[in-house]
Amino acid sequence: MVGRPGRRAVQKVLCQLRLADAPDLVIANGENAAAGFGITPAVAAELFEAGVDVITMGNHAWSKRETYDLYRQEPRLLRPANYPPQDPGRGDGVYTARDGTTVGVLNLQGRIYMEAIDCPFRVGQAAVEELREQTPVIVVDMHAEATSEKMAIAYLLDGLVSAVVGTHTHVATTDARLLRGGTAYITDVGMTGPVESILGVQPELIIERFVNRMPNKFEIAGGPAVLQGVLIEVDPYSGRATYIRRIEESSEE
Repeated sequence: MVGRPGRRAVQKVLCQLRLADAPDLVIANGENAAAGFGITPAVAAELFEAGVDVITMGNHAWSKRETYDLYRQEPRLLRPANYPPQDPGRGDGVYTARDGTTVGVLNLQGRIYMEAIDCPFRVGQAAVEELREQTPVIVVDMHAEATSEKMAIAYLLDGLVSAVVGTHTHVATTDARLLRGGTAYITDVGMTGPVESILGVQPELIIERFVNRMPNKFEIAGGPAVLQGVLIEVDPYSGRATYIRRIEESSEE
């Protein structure tokens, strides 16, 4: 989700989704939730109050220094597991869904066209092995630029996790499907934020950056917002996904 428009869309649309689909656990990527860069304690509290159960992050995890202590204190806020282990917070957790199912959530970050951190494949495999000792139901947020890297993680973990959900590009893909081993997959769930924007930012500012090649300050766009995501159904005993569907709901800003 991107900035205040994204957060407001969550507040408005999530209530409707709860009535229509009754999700047992809501996972949201919040790395752009605070004015487009990172998250703050106040913003995290706002999202939890709106009904988000677990917040995952990405390459803007460290954008707000005031959040460092929150990573240490709040188990529902995850940062990518393949950052150095001495960094604040944790990259995975186990949570109880509303129907009583125990759900593991793992946050990973890719390395192609992104900063050099530990291998998401090696770290991901090790984390999944530990999570599977507690529950067969595991959801992975793979925050990455390259489609191939997201797909590779999904195929590597197919049958070992319930879902691999891609984030970061802010553009929803149409490849939501079930893999042979029972893992639900989508390359990117898209963006929750302003429709008339470039990745949530005012288009003229992005165009100016491309044309002039000079740094400028990004401002979040206004106007109508949209909530994009996926609804995934999982067998709680086997951990195999049985259904995945894209969600796209408008919210007038």
